[in-house]
Amino acid sequence: MKKTGVIILNWNGLELLRQFLPTAARYTISDTADLIVADNGSTDASREWIKTEYPEVKLIELDRNYGFAEGYNRAIETCDYEYVTLLNSDVEVTEGWLEPIITFFENNPDVGAVQPKILSWHDRKRFEYAGAAGGFLDILGYPFCRGRLFGITEEDRGQYDDSPADITWASGACLTVRRELYRQIGGLDPDFFAHMEEIDLCCRILNARKRVCVVPFSKVYHVGGASLAQGDPKKTYLNFRNNLLLLHKNLPEKRGRKILFLRRLADTLAFGMFLLKGEAANAKAILKAHKDFNTMRKNYRIFPEKDILSTRPGGRTAAVWQHYFLRKKKINI
Repeated sequence: MKKTGVIILNWNGLELLRQFLPTAARYTISDTADLIVADNGSTDASREWIKTEYPEVKLIELDRNYGFAEGYNRAIETCDYEYVTLLNSDVEVTEGWLEPIITFFENNPDVGAVQPKILSWHDRKRFEYAGAAGGFLDILGYPFCRGRLFGITEEDRGQYDDSPADITWASGACLTVRRELYRQIGGLDPDFFAHMEEIDLCCRILNARKRVCVVPFSKVYHVGGASLAQGDPKKTYLNFRNNLLLLHKNLPEKRGRKILFLRRLADTLAFGMFLLKGEAANAKAILKAHKDFNTMRKNYRIFPEKDILSTRPGGRTAAVWQHYFLRKKKINI
């Protein structure tokens, strides 16, 4: 059995497979790594194309679309690798991308999850929105990255290339985890369906006393927005709802109540900003996100004893204040 399984989740994504699977196969399949496509019940010709054109790629055929989280959970449950990589179908990997990640795991047994440096496929000199050079959560739980603060991405000038670094969350666009740890903490939360489920997973990895890191010696290029584009009200809804859920789940109960109260105030400002910009659908999405969160939170009744998140780099930073009020374009971590 090979040490690593790199899994691409696919649902009716034949065009993305045609574009990115050839490079993924060329730079991934080796004596130590398999490339797997987990098909989420596609109704296009994805499965047939893989079988015909890339028989060396393993295929897991799920019976229907389980969404991002449950689709990966089911795929990973069928595998028996020491490490598994969740790789988006719209990611272009580079030669030698996997070796630095696995070497870092082998040399650091306390590490639970790793991401590479993630650059934009559209503008290859800039970081990509979803993950950039490693993710963090601010004092209210808003995600930001080295290389990306809200909608602003930095040019990659090698400023984060010195060495691997500890982060709070790694991007699900290209996320490698220890399979046994993934299973022990319950994998991705299916109730999230899509968006921020990897941040929730990383929070649970941290609460299990394992590290989450970025290894900048590995780099990939991410298209982004292949499922839902920025500004789509459904994406707004999922991001706000799931952000609230991950805070509720991963903070001690008393601390969580305080942070969620402050988040309601901050999200009220976001609601107002959308209205001022004439984006009524996105404003409505925030209201629905809070309404559904209040219902879904009842499903989670076990909380960590210690507040790990506020001790993380950036955990005491007010990213919203620094960006929108002080006009900062980056936060130094």
